[in-house]
Amino acid sequence: MNKAEVLKEIIERRRSIFPKDYSDTEISQEILDEILHSATLAPNHKRTKPWRFKIFRGEEKAKLALEMQSIYKSTQPETLFLEKKYNDIGFKINKADTVVSIVVNFSEMVPEWEEIAAVSMAVQNMYLTCTANNIGCYWSSPKIVDHLKESLTIEENQKCLGFLYMGSLD
Repeated sequence: MNKAEVLKEIIERRRSIFPKDYSDTEISQEILDEILHSATLAPNHKRTKPWRFKIFRGEEKAKLALEMQSIYKSTQPETLFLEKKYNDIGFKINKADTVVSIVVNFSEMVPEWEEIAAVSMAVQNMYLTCTANNIGCYWSSPKIVDHLKESLTIEENQKCLGFLYMGSLD
């Protein structure tokens, strides 16, 4: 296959794959580095590089799960609280090998939509690199992220756009 055919096949195979379908096989650091590097190759006007990623693995990931469950529980009126949703938050995070927070940094050098578009292209590059490496992933943007400013060390000129969940596929 030539490069164009390989690229077309990867684009056609790209899908959101959810944590329930991830295996217990760890994503190697080499592949994780490749996924993150591909994000930095996304086009961005005036080279603002507006993406900020924080990697959660191991104990940090477990703490994130507990924090997000706690936020969900404390922000839901009792009549709207769903035990299933509460449990799903923890399950998805803990089942994923790696969770990456997706934050946009607004430089004020270009319109905000351009910075968000650049971050979205960076995430698409991660999706494609995951697909090429048989890694499942999906981008989730739960409302809970608005309550994670301290944990994610989000500054005034930044906004969390969600999380990319990643896991190996067998």
